[in-house]
Amino acid sequence: MLEIQTLHVYYGGIHALQGISVSVPEGKVVTLLGANGAGKTTTLRAIMGLVRPREGQISLGGVSLLGKRPYEIVRLGLSMAPEGRRIFPDLTVLENLLLGAYARTDGAGVARDLEFVFSLFPRLKEREKQRGGTLSGGEQQMLSVARALMARPKLLLLDEPSLGLAPVLITEMYRAFARLKEEGRTILLVEQNARAALSLADYGYVLETGRIVIHGPTEELRESDLVRRAYLGV
Repeated sequence: MLEIQTLHVYYGGIHALQGISVSVPEGKVVTLLGANGAGKTTTLRAIMGLVRPREGQISLGGVSLLGKRPYEIVRLGLSMAPEGRRIFPDLTVLENLLLGAYARTDGAGVARDLEFVFSLFPRLKEREKQRGGTLSGGEQQMLSVARALMARPKLLLLDEPSLGLAPVLITEMYRAFARLKEEGRTILLVEQNARAALSLADYGYVLETGRIVIHGPTEELRESDLVRRAYLGV
């Protein structure tokens, strides 16, 4: 579904991505692992048209995403829950969710997806009339993911969804992601929490300073000495 080939991204003189290639097949969960500054978020920003690559290709279902604006990319079927949540604090939970569906014209489908995200995150249903800024950090993260799902994306991008959350909330979040996986949703997951990510994903890539240093099925990555030492604390 998503293909990234020999992607190079620069921030001024900093070579942030150095020729990475990533493939996300339809119906699979793929994870990008790495420390801060490895290039994980830059990869997602390049996919969404928020930074322009100097070299390489990005395509979704054979359609190039290069040169397209973020709203055009959303209409092609991508949606992202960004790092830091970035919800609208003065809007209610319901209003935030409906903004996620701004590009859709199928009212009945939007209503069905609203019920789906409320079943995925029941806390949001309880707080649908509450302003986003009054939610806890974990609830705001749920809202960010749910808002991205309201676009009914072909590919969901998740940027550090467990960052700053208590272990019980991480478990709850990943339980929701497991349900999405069971439904055959296609997900590209960026995480520092390697243990959680590898328990969910089908395939993984490890980034270090803008380069992919190892990739493979997650059961193989869990047995890799590099991954075990650097990311699993073994």
